[in-house]
Amino acid sequence: MEGRPLTVAPIDPTPDAGEDTPPLDDSIEPGKRLIRLPADKGLSLGDRIANQITRLTWRTPLHAFRLKGRFPLKLLGVPEDPVPGDTRAGTAIRAGHFLHRGLRLPLATLDFTALGVAPSFADHIHSFAWLRDLAATGTRADGAAIAEAIVRQWLAVHGETVSEPAWKADNTGWRILFWAAHAPLILSSSDLVYRSAVLNHLARAARHLDRVADKTRPGVEQMVAWIGVVAASLLMPGGEPRQVFGEAGLRKVIETSFYADGGNIARSPQAQLDAIMALSMLARIYDMRRIDLPPFLHEVLARAVPALLGIVHSDGGMGSWQGSGATPAETIAAIVAASGVRTRPLKQARDWGYQRLVANKVVLLADAAPPPIARVTEAGCASTLAFELSDGAERIVVNCGGAALTGATIPTELARGLRTTAAHSTLVVADSNSTAILPNGSLGKGVTEVELDRHETPQGSRLEMSHDGYARRHGLIHRRLLILSPNGRELRGEDMLLPAPRSRRKGDKHFALRFHLGRNISASLTADRLGALLRIAGGPLWQFRASEGTLAVEESLWVDGEGRPHPTEQLVVTGSAPAGGVSIGWIFKHIG
Repeated sequence: MEGRPLTVAPIDPTPDAGEDTPPLDDSIEPGKRLIRLPADKGLSLGDRIANQITRLTWRTPLHAFRLKGRFPLKLLGVPEDPVPGDTRAGTAIRAGHFLHRGLRLPLATLDFTALGVAPSFADHIHSFAWLRDLAATGTRADGAAIAEAIVRQWLAVHGETVSEPAWKADNTGWRILFWAAHAPLILSSSDLVYRSAVLNHLARAARHLDRVADKTRPGVEQMVAWIGVVAASLLMPGGEPRQVFGEAGLRKVIETSFYADGGNIARSPQAQLDAIMALSMLARIYDMRRIDLPPFLHEVLARAVPALLGIVHSDGGMGSWQGSGATPAETIAAIVAASGVRTRPLKQARDWGYQRLVANKVVLLADAAPPPIARVTEAGCASTLAFELSDGAERIVVNCGGAALTGATIPTELARGLRTTAAHSTLVVADSNSTAILPNGSLGKGVTEVELDRHETPQGSRLEMSHDGYARRHGLIHRRLLILSPNGRELRGEDMLLPAPRSRRKGDKHFALRFHLGRNISASLTADRLGALLRIAGGPLWQFRASEGTLAVEESLWVDGEGRPHPTEQLVVTGSAPAGGVSIGWIFKHIG
């Protein structure tokens, strides 16, 4: 990121904030800041050369001798899986089928030569993440028979033949972690040939990652691949040379996968959860071997956890950003607990791009950065300047979310729609995205600069943002002002469309200002069509008013953390912006 660095620190004291983590500094610096679209954060030529030298130095004749069986194939121990499994999914496996995001796959007809399921479901199966769910239900003896039968089938097809998605680098890294943590489920058999096949695959998987980890897509996928390398070095005899190599690679990829404030470069909350979980599982392997966790791994967890907590609402559940769904509080709490990091939410993640405003039980989250660069994500969203608002356990304003959670109820076309600007609570000009979503699914031109100005005053929290996503095509700059009162009972906003510098645009531009509402809210318009009463079943009563335009209540949807869409409503303020621009003031007010 270009621009002046921002210091960052705690807010929102939490009961479990401990003294074992260095305090954060996210104090609010007065004055405007310019946030530009980040450059591609791949490895530099020097880093790639260093990786290659490291790779060559550890592949000595002695190491080749070890690979040929000089050391016995065995696991040096079984690490703890720090994250509990999903008992519903585990019970489904015991009942005879995989269950993932509303999709079912019967075990009786399981065919690893052609699974015929959605890519995310295939990844779930090939990564063996389901072992965690199986382990969470019933007895080990019953679960071991099921797990062993599936592993035998998988090895028969993929044990020695490298193909995707089974051998995708991140799936392979996860598989090493899950096979190690749940070895009692897959290695209880007295069949020595089968046990040897399992252990041989672990060794082969590690060698595969040695070759492909640094060629994987930048970001969390690449980090998981390197975690697999390090995990394998600690799990099997003779792994010291690989450990040196793997830790060097992992350190490099962490440097390029996270911003200084702890957020991941894909700007994805789900990727942040996955990263923390994978690092926590690796930490348990170090514990199992009684080896100190390298300081750089402590450091990245200490940054990543508060960044994650910075985008959760007051109910502990996650906001819906960059394709992620509203992951429930229980899942987030379990993964944060697994990390061992006791900290507070990050109030201001300038590089990662999320702003957090808090007043009593009210939490406002805002996207104050350009979308991620195209090559680090498949579900990047045109969501710049969108916000979410929650009041205690209730979501008042949301984004639709879930573009990355394809499954039974989110087909590909719907997922594409969930990435658009219109699927987020922000302003849309001429029914176009603030950042283009190209036919091949990648992100194109649009937002390159976001200006940010934030102040904390006795009158409340004030956040002013603007982006240039509509400047080139429509000659307009979108500026948004948000002011949250100190008691949280009032959110005032103003959305402005201003003439872009050097623009010669003529004619009016249609705009739609969208506020997607939480799933428990029903809206009814006032007679003047400038206001709406927002009723929450058994919850607080809110009111909305707009100063300009025409207000309507339209259908919308909201995707939960399991990838299930729920019918909801949205408030839509429409109008036209003349060449000189337009300003629309609005307010959400707690009235009972």
